[in-house]
Amino acid sequence: MIKPIVSIALAGALGLTGCATGPYPKKGVEPVYSFPVTDNQTPYSSCLAELHNFTATNLPVFAVGEVADKTGQINYDENGYALSQGVTEMVMSAFYKSGKANLVERFDLRIPLAEVRLAEQGRLTRPLTQYTRLPASDFVVVGALTELNYNIVSEGAQLFVRGIGGGARTVIINVALDLRVVNSRDFSVPYVTSLQKQIYGFEVEANIFRFFGDTLVEFDAGRIRNEPLQLGVRSVVEMSVYQILTEFLGLPKSPGCDLVRTDFMSDHLERFSDDEERASNE
Repeated sequence: MIKPIVSIALAGALGLTGCATGPYPKKGVEPVYSFPVTDNQTPYSSCLAELHNFTATNLPVFAVGEVADKTGQINYDENGYALSQGVTEMVMSAFYKSGKANLVERFDLRIPLAEVRLAEQGRLTRPLTQYTRLPASDFVVVGALTELNYNIVSEGAQLFVRGIGGGARTVIINVALDLRVVNSRDFSVPYVTSLQKQIYGFEVEANIFRFFGDTLVEFDAGRIRNEPLQLGVRSVVEMSVYQILTEFLGLPKSPGCDLVRTDFMSDHLERFSDDEERASNE
């Protein structure tokens, strides 16, 4: 019985292969295009956008320095870093979304400085006298991605009976970001923010396999639904910038945009204190 099934499957595969390998039209093939380009938002983008509605004067000038990935995590499966290397740019975008930050470039000055040098050499259509004095920054924002913790919670279950079964698995990891605001005049650090976000993933699978004589026929199906890791990074970035603008600069906060505060560590501190007290009484 297995031979006719294999023959039909092989014939179908060959038929599909024939359709997939041409002949191709002279103008080429129409590329596959699925979803449209959209804006890149997080839940905290609306909090930053709300700052547009407030009137504020005498706002300081911000420069964004390097916000590096210092987690030390490498994704060996994909031959690259586990976290985005563009966090500095995410911080700049977050400030811009607020509409309340005067930004000056300090992160990559290669092209602007090359323009000035070319003007000094008289090789540009714009004379050197048209380059005005550069605005100084009042504050510089620098920092790093400091944590990427895998398997904070990892759990699941599988059940197979005679080759038929399935299972489900969940996993939670977290990322953390530390930013600091540096006063450009005296290099003091008047504000620091340290935030983390947990990221959730879910996977379900089903598997059926049978031996027909000496032939193994296997069917697998599944679904993975993961919260995007880099979206989590951008969310932490935007909340950190929102804190700088509201807690540090004093701009009004919007309802629903307060930081969610946990008491996980305080519970541990109470437990440690109780353990110490019991040990001293023994």
